[in-house]
Amino acid sequence: MEKEQSAFGLPFRVTRHWLSLAAEQLDACTRDARGVPCDPILAQALPSDAESHILPWELTDPLGEASHRQAPRLVRQYRSRLLVRTTGQCFMFCRHCFRRSLLPEETAFLDDSTMASIADMLRTHPELREVLLSGGDPLTAPAGRLEQLLHTVRSASETVLIRLCTRAPIVLPSIVDDQLLAILEHARPLHMVLQINHPLELHPDFLSRAERLLRSGIPLHSQTVLLRGINDNVDVLTSLFSELVKAGIHPYYLFQGDLAAGTSHFRVPLSRGLLLYDELRRELSGLELPRYAVDAPGGGGKIYLPEGVVRRDGDQWILRTPSGSLCEYPEEPEQY
Repeated sequence: MEKEQSAFGLPFRVTRHWLSLAAEQLDACTRDARGVPCDPILAQALPSDAESHILPWELTDPLGEASHRQAPRLVRQYRSRLLVRTTGQCFMFCRHCFRRSLLPEETAFLDDSTMASIADMLRTHPELREVLLSGGDPLTAPAGRLEQLLHTVRSASETVLIRLCTRAPIVLPSIVDDQLLAILEHARPLHMVLQINHPLELHPDFLSRAERLLRSGIPLHSQTVLLRGINDNVDVLTSLFSELVKAGIHPYYLFQGDLAAGTSHFRVPLSRGLLLYDELRRELSGLELPRYAVDAPGGGGKIYLPEGVVRRDGDQWILRTPSGSLCEYPEEPEQY
């Protein structure tokens, strides 16, 4: 089912379904001058020498999650939300992953002690309105363990919204079966957030599984990472967001690339990202247009763009964080 090896600290793993979406073959694909596959599907999955190029401003923990850690795997950056890093496993390891330096250390799924910590936090902090189950990918867990986690959350709070962040239905559509649907239905209110970066990912098998999720009362949202050479094109993004809306999936976020170590070849310069988003605002309807955002380097929180831009000072953008403080984000050169 999967091909696996080690590369630049982040494992290489990809599903056969994902490879079937590509126009080129895994072992004979064309690559650009940086060694990155030219195919937008393979580029997201195959390691390249470009990952060994680490820039001075890149970070092991680009979102600064360690500074907001409440307990092992539990991150509370916002008053109303609790993030749970459930596992370091994925069905496919995306080469642009912002947690790429953290995942190899968190391969196991949550243990019972951590689940108890989640329940305790929910019982003692009624201001928590959402629990984000992320990873890695929570759906890599055995069904029984996933059910146990969801039951733990729901038993601690009948009203907290569960936000399940996954790419599994995209890279392995067969994961959405009767058993998973029953588990998720019992955990509602639950929303699923899917990372979807290119129209080629909207395979009919995935779309049919997405429809089953929607019919089971599971709202679907998409998060898209703006990726150099993959989707940094108005026509590609317009097609993606328009098709998502038709499928009943809410285009939620378009993310500027985080400063994760070894991912500069994927990041689009912020100046060009802002121009692309301005074009998208003219092209897309209110239903189709996601929020453009970037996570402040080092843990300052999510910044909406262009609203959060204060000014540009040479090769640095000055951005305003949710708390009102200022942070810097680099204007990186084009590398085509």
